[in-house]
Amino acid sequence: MLSESSCEKQQCTEGPLTGIRILDLTRILAGPFCTMILGDLGAEIIKIENPDGGDETRNWGPPFINGESAYFLSVNRNKKSIAIDIKTSQGRDLIKKIAIKIAPHLIYCSVTGFGSTGPYSTRPGFDVIAASIGGLLNITGPENGEPCKVGVAITDLSTGLYAHGAIMAALLQRIKTGNGQKIDCNLLSTQVSLLINISLNFLNGRKEAKRLGTAIESIVPYQAFKTKDGYIALGAASNRQFKILCEILNIQHYSTDPRF
Repeated sequence: MLSESSCEKQQCTEGPLTGIRILDLTRILAGPFCTMILGDLGAEIIKIENPDGGDETRNWGPPFINGESAYFLSVNRNKKSIAIDIKTSQGRDLIKKIAIKIAPHLIYCSVTGFGSTGPYSTRPGFDVIAASIGGLLNITGPENGEPCKVGVAITDLSTGLYAHGAIMAALLQRIKTGNGQKIDCNLLSTQVSLLINISLNFLNGRKEAKRLGTAIESIVPYQAFKTKDGYIALGAASNRQFKILCEILNIQHYSTDPRF
């Protein structure tokens, strides 16, 4: 916590990552979301884009705002974009020159679909593919219905958050050791980790999850219910909360019903 005197000296206007420079070679969603957060915290973000159209999301729309894709803008604020063709030797040399200014303290974070090693390492990876292989689509959607994708690219976004946290930890480690490090994040690992109790139920109890719409097997009520003019979501995660809910709804007899 900053004292008043330290706030006055620093004016408390700079972000905690002010002075940190990040070379951003990511594209689409997971990586750009991560670097945007780092930029929000004060880091200088230099975004490298393909000269032939740039980041793919520049063309994703509508809507477009003053000719720019709203999708692209949503994860690329606080960045300086430059176009370099890293498929050419000239482009790669230029990237190395930029990186050398940061090395040997360089923190290198890789965000891929399936990791930098293993049988799927060379495959391209997108949110919906990793979410399918990782099991999310299999447990999402109405009971007896088809698998459903979550409304936003949650696997991409969560990977960005994992990468952000790992980079922040690496920055703290660098203060202690003076050394940088390589971080390897990927969509599939993120998705498997996000299954939490679902994966543990299967690995330990061989219990395979089902699609239950908005409901959850272990807690009732914890879902959306259809009403006369729309839906209402209720969440009573303990017996105490359920008793209170029953009192509010004037259905006290359900508070002792063993089904709940």
